Amino acid sequence: MTELADDRVWRQFAVGFAATALGLFALLFGFIVIMDPFGLRAAPGRPLTPIMDVNQRFMYPQLIRSGRYDSAVFGTSTVRLLDPDRLGRALGGRFMNLGMNAATPWEQMQLANLFLQKNTTPKSLVFGLDTTWCEEDADAKKLTFRAFPPWLYDDDPLNDYPELVNLTALEVAGRVALNRLGLMVARIPPNGYEIFVPDDASYDLERARFHLNQWQPPPAPARPVRLDRKGAAALHLPALAWLGDTLARVPASASVTLAFMPNNVRAQPQAGTREAAVDRVCKDRIASIAKHHGAALVDFRVRSPVTEEDSNYWDPLHYRIGIANRVVDGLETARATGRDAPDGFYRVLSPPRP
Repeated sequence: MTELADDRVWRQFAVGFAATALGLFALLFGFIVIMDPFGLRAAPGRPLTPIMDVNQRFMYPQLIRSGRYDSAVFGTSTVRLLDPDRLGRALGGRFMNLGMNAATPWEQMQLANLFLQKNTTPKSLVFGLDTTWCEEDADAKKLTFRAFPPWLYDDDPLNDYPELVNLTALEVAGRVALNRLGLMVARIPPNGYEIFVPDDASYDLERARFHLNQWQPPPAPARPVRLDRKGAAALHLPALAWLGDTLARVPASASVTLAFMPNNVRAQPQAGTREAAVDRVCKDRIASIAKHHGAALVDFRVRSPVTEEDSNYWDPLHYRIGIANRVVDGLETARATGRDAPDGFYRVLSPPRP
């Protein structure tokens, strides 16, 4: 009898424990679903979930699905200081900034393709280009150490909710709840635009030069490297095919602008190196792609009074807010005139479609 009683007690304990665990799971999962941390229910006319995580790969699909914006700028952190409102005034359209930290070309195109899928009548698109577009092994480096959620970029809602069963989703849902209660501010504004660099009033040139000098270009070779026609033709630049495929999906009514961002000269390929030779071929190919699709291609990544001046930068890749505004103004002027900047700030490698 004692053994039967003990078995009954253990069964009751096991059932009670399982029921409690299941109830707790249901409660937490329900909390996550209600808070909707990644904006799975985003749609035109619905309020946006506040952006409470710094991994934009999870946060930005909801901005696209919200239907609030007909224009966007895509790229890495080198485009994140481009003000969407200023872009809208310069190029037309309701802009959002979808620059993602250290985003690979492949990741950028996933976001752009989602935008084109959800917005059939885009007004203006800007693609910020970095040296990663010219890497010969871009197809082997599609992702970074940052998590990328392919389930947020497809049209299958059935595969979304199982992905919420993790501590990250619970943590972000908790932040959303705190935001709703007025206890925590959103990490990023609802148009994606965040001034992520320090306040410009606190700019310290010596500190900036310390960061700039951490990036020393390799010495020029004794004999300059040149690629002949055969060598140039043999270059495999896989990211450019992704760019061409995406531009082919853009309606002819939309304006498209490609722009190499103005990296400091330390981060630009040094003359005479193989990197510089590959860069020239890459820019030529992107210019051909732009011309084929009627897009403008503006090159700010050149030696100029801007890129040679240390006081314009926080580090080799990130310029100050005043330069960001000059970039937007330059895009407007380049599209309007189709000519290089008189002061050398940019070159127009492909004028826009008439």
